[in-house]
Amino acid sequence: MTRRHGYGLLAAMITLVVAVSAAIYVGAALDDGSRRTKAVSQSRGDSGNEVAPASAGAWVGTWAASPVEGEPGTEVRGLAGRSLRNVVHTAAGGTSARVTLSNLYGKQPLTIAHASIAVAAAENSAAADAATMRRLTFGGGDSVTIAPGRQTVSDAVRIAVPRDSDVLVTTYAEVPSGPVTYHPRARQISYAAVGDRTEDPHATAYTERTEAWRYVTALDVLSDQANGTVVVLGDSLTAGSTSSVGANSRWPDVLADRLHAAAESGADVPRYSVVNQGIGGNRVLRHGGVGVPAPNASGLSRFGRDVLGRTNVKAVVIDLGVNDILRARDPRTLRASSIVSGLRELVDDAHRRGLRVVGATLMPFGGFHGYSATTEALRQAVNAEIRSGRVFDAYTDFDKALRDPYDPRRFRADYDSGDHLHPSDKGYARMGEVFDLEDLKGAAPAEL
Repeated sequence: MTRRHGYGLLAAMITLVVAVSAAIYVGAALDDGSRRTKAVSQSRGDSGNEVAPASAGAWVGTWAASPVEGEPGTEVRGLAGRSLRNVVHTAAGGTSARVTLSNLYGKQPLTIAHASIAVAAAENSAAADAATMRRLTFGGGDSVTIAPGRQTVSDAVRIAVPRDSDVLVTTYAEVPSGPVTYHPRARQISYAAVGDRTEDPHATAYTERTEAWRYVTALDVLSDQANGTVVVLGDSLTAGSTSSVGANSRWPDVLADRLHAAAESGADVPRYSVVNQGIGGNRVLRHGGVGVPAPNASGLSRFGRDVLGRTNVKAVVIDLGVNDILRARDPRTLRASSIVSGLRELVDDAHRRGLRVVGATLMPFGGFHGYSATTEALRQAVNAEIRSGRVFDAYTDFDKALRDPYDPRRFRADYDSGDHLHPSDKGYARMGEVFDLEDLKGAAPAEL
């Protein structure tokens, strides 16, 4: 072998080694983050935070709530000097967790000095199981500053999160932050305390109560119970208005329980968790206010954030359209085709990501103050298009399931909460029960 050939062989071997090394590096970079967080754990062994190592399972959304607007009364100081203990309920269990915090409606940077996560000691309680208390970190640090209009995701932390349980996510901001991004009318009581009580497992200091979630918009878990996430996009009928507070009786809660039970029994259904992205008063086409971003952003404008932006999404369920009818300035000028076109646009956005989309017919609202022959005709026209099969990949007929067979313009009496627009707990249960789990199977071909 000549020297030139020897150098050529050596160069080829070096090139091969570099290529293999690069492939290993890229593989680590494209991993779910567990390799990186393991290194952080080793360098921060005294921080009190058990950062999640690499392990089996898939990251899925176990809970989520859409940010709606800035909380009234917090425009100047925010909630500086208070620990905000959010109570959230899980759809899937896992061995590690990470939290999304939002400053979407903030007007200045939000600095979270400390944050924690723990499993609640009991349902609907501010008390934590002390053995599960974990400090949250962000890029390895205890504090994080979130720019206005932005969000941040915590480092993954090792914690055993049970399915169908309450989890406490607590944040503390020491300095004024301006408007607090929140989700009101949560049908779940959360708490607040004066001072930094983020790692206090006791409920004693948490004397302030609110039916809202503040800053926190998502909880993900590394799960072996689910391998994907179903996102339910809707209005107050999905958010669970009029359902019992603290009972987790919204219809997506019922759907999550059914999916888990069916998968555990060996049924041929997807192993998915379910997250609820319902906002009271939400519409397909129009937002409920002015500003950038707009409060109560329309389904079309928030689809990327609240659906496509969720973790490991496999399917989408859409239950929107009633508010487009009831909140129209003049229903006589509204066309059902406009609502249907908006729904089809949402479906197209999902199909571009290869996601399957299940829709829902619009339920009756006879007796509600917005009811008229015109609004009823619009509802019937939208439902006719949905039932034709020309809008969604599949649909669930909530209208048929909950209407009064003797007066189909209204709810059946025991499914009516009393306001003639929102279901009772029994009505919400009926919605979750009639949903065909097999409709979630498969995927739409991704459109390039």
